[in-house]
Parts: sequence; C-alpha cells; structure tokens
Amino acid sequence: MRREIRFRLNGEAVSAQVAPHENLVEVLQENFGLYGARESCGQGLCGCCTVLVNGRAVSGCLYLASLIEGAEVLTVENGSELDAVQQAFVEAGAFQCGFCTPGFVLMTRQLLDEHPDPDEDAIKHYLSGNLCRCAAYPEIIEAVKLAAKKRRRS
Repeated sequence: MRREIRFRLNGEAVSAQVAPHENLVEVLQENFGLYGARESCGQGLCGCCTVLVNGRAVSGCLYLASLIEGAEVLTVENGSELDAVQQAFVEAGAFQCGFCTPGFVLMTRQLLDEHPDPDEDAIKHYLSGNLCRCAAYPEIIEAVKLAAKKRRRS
C-alpha cells in the first residue's frame, strides 16, 4: 500500500508515492534520480547515505521515507553551483573514488553550522561516523578546515 508524502527537496516542494518499507535513499534515487546518497552498509554505520532532514544528518538507508512528510530534505545535489564545502573538498583533493564524499560533505555542512571554527580533534570526532575506504582522511580534514575558512570569509 503506497501513500503520498509531500516535502521540500533541495528547496523545492515535491511529493512522492512511497511504500511503508521504503527508505529515504530508495525514494531519492527512484523518484528523483538523486544518487549522491548511496546505500553501502545498509546498517547506518558508514555515512555514505547521509542526508540532511530538517538540518540534521540522518542515515538515509535506515530512515523511512514516510517520516519525511513535511520535512526539509537536503542532499549533496542541492544547488547548481558548488558551495564552500564542496569547493573545499575539490581544492583539497578530499576524495579518491568519491563514493563516500557526499556523506562527508553533508556532515561537514552540519559540523560547520554548529561549530564554525572547529579544531582538528573536533573534526575527527564529528566525522567519525563516516568511513572512507580509500583512506583520504588527511585530505578530508584539510577540506573541512578550508571550508571553515571559506565560510568565515563569506
């Protein structure tokens, strides 16, 4: 049994027909063609499926799509231009295969919204729920520091 849900996706009012068991990643991919959030572990442990719901990071592989009724959902595909965080990741070369990058970008956005000038220990702690199998961690930490500087300048 499917039901219609309405929510805001990357700033636009949208709706989707969802089944009770569908997770947020499935709905984003199947209904909207957004593939930035990727299901990897299926257990909410790796961070590859990170999506912001009402400004808070959630594991899209575990988050039931029916729960986003009326919510503001933000994915890495938000906007046509790179924001300061995305630009910092590019400049710092903070990726190799790129599979985990969307999750790191969204967690970095949330981190910098809460702590505009984090030190390295805070960055490591905050991003500890995101895994990079290619081990680009030094570059990711540099990207977060660079993103913080870029945000402070703007």
